[in-house]
Amino acid sequence: MCVEVQMLIRRSVTEVFQAFIDPAVTTNFWFTKSAGRLETGKTVTWTWEMYQVSTQVYVRQIIENQLIAINWDDTVTAVDFEFQPLKDDTYVTIRNYGFDKTGDELITALVNNTGGFTTVLDGLKAYLEHGIRLNLIADKFPHAVVRQKTR
Repeated sequence: MCVEVQMLIRRSVTEVFQAFIDPAVTTNFWFTKSAGRLETGKTVTWTWEMYQVSTQVYVRQIIENQLIAINWDDTVTAVDFEFQPLKDDTYVTIRNYGFDKTGDELITALVNNTGGFTTVLDGLKAYLEHGIRLNLIADKFPHAVVRQKTR
């Protein structure tokens, strides 16, 4: 099973690719903190401060302006970010695969990850094309933010 989402981003492939490599850009549309830039063979921590959640990301492979391949935490779940130039624009495809769940747990993971990665691409598009920080990730589960702040 594989989750696949895609979006045309009206920016150069270099700019879109760097938006995922460079946390100074990525924090404007996805996570709030990162331990550093993505590099092949490196493990970085991504944090979503509003949810008090972090994940370890291992970078399996990077092909400049074409591919970023990662694994989440210690799982077998892989995520590939593919970048295809289309004249002055970029078509981004995100594939998430290697799920070790079955039945209802697998369906839940597929639905959640499809929605999550679609939200990431929507935020990326708004930020790179229009300079707007939509706060989509924080607003996706505002009840979780409220609960954590009241603890």
